[in-house]
Amino acid sequence: MTRTNTLLIRTPEGVVFAQTLAGPVTRFLAWMFDLLCILLIMSVLQIITTFVLLVSPALGSALTVVFGFVVTVGYGMGLEWFWRGQTVGKRLLRLRVVDAAGLRLQFSQVAIRNLLRVVDLLPGMYLVGGIAALCSRKAQRLGDLAANTVVIRIPKIVEPDLSQLGAGKFNSLRAHPHLCARLRQRVTPLEASTAMQAIVRRDEFEAAARVTLFGELAEYFKTKVQFPSEAVDGIADEQYIRNVVDVLYRTEQRAPGVSPGRSVQQPENVLTK
Repeated sequence: MTRTNTLLIRTPEGVVFAQTLAGPVTRFLAWMFDLLCILLIMSVLQIITTFVLLVSPALGSALTVVFGFVVTVGYGMGLEWFWRGQTVGKRLLRLRVVDAAGLRLQFSQVAIRNLLRVVDLLPGMYLVGGIAALCSRKAQRLGDLAANTVVIRIPKIVEPDLSQLGAGKFNSLRAHPHLCARLRQRVTPLEASTAMQAIVRRDEFEAAARVTLFGELAEYFKTKVQFPSEAVDGIADEQYIRNVVDVLYRTEQRAPGVSPGRSVQQPENVLTK
């Protein structure tokens, strides 16, 4: 089986996104951090069960079993759901659990991969899971294979060169700030980076390929937020993407009647998601 370190996801609009897969070693290190967190939580709960044991040994023993199951299983399940595929260890090492097909991660997937963790841990120190990840094309342990998930590396976001957008040019999308805010909320950092790279590298493409690329990108981003016709009619696809990137990356925009020394802060930047 041929291994790959890149996950390619093609959208229905034909846009391909590439994500770097996390290897078994990095994932094991993330698990070690998570194990330390689990042991810390268990040590705190042990203090509680110690007092309960003095009052009722049976109840204390029952609480020890319940706490052990809830913490070991609930830790990963809860954090991966509420932190969108991340635990403390994954955050520290910039990893994230995602759906293998690029769809939204479902709670059932999070539950399955964490419940099967007990199998991947056998006979100890993730031996079964490690072997499965080494043999899997997408570095998936048994829990990932059952849940159809993969673990990816989150790239470090580099501040883009905004001079490529052309300072001071009119952006028709800016006339609808509430839709611009919605666009920033719905576009992921990876999607924003793809659009930015298309603008920066536009001169590297042949004319036909350039038209096709920006046509597909424009069609894709128009599905994110629908701007009024007066904001998009008559705008070439490349200019539309330029306007989208301008909205995503330029978080400060002077509003009419605001003095040069003041600025209006736009809603949350897409890069801070």
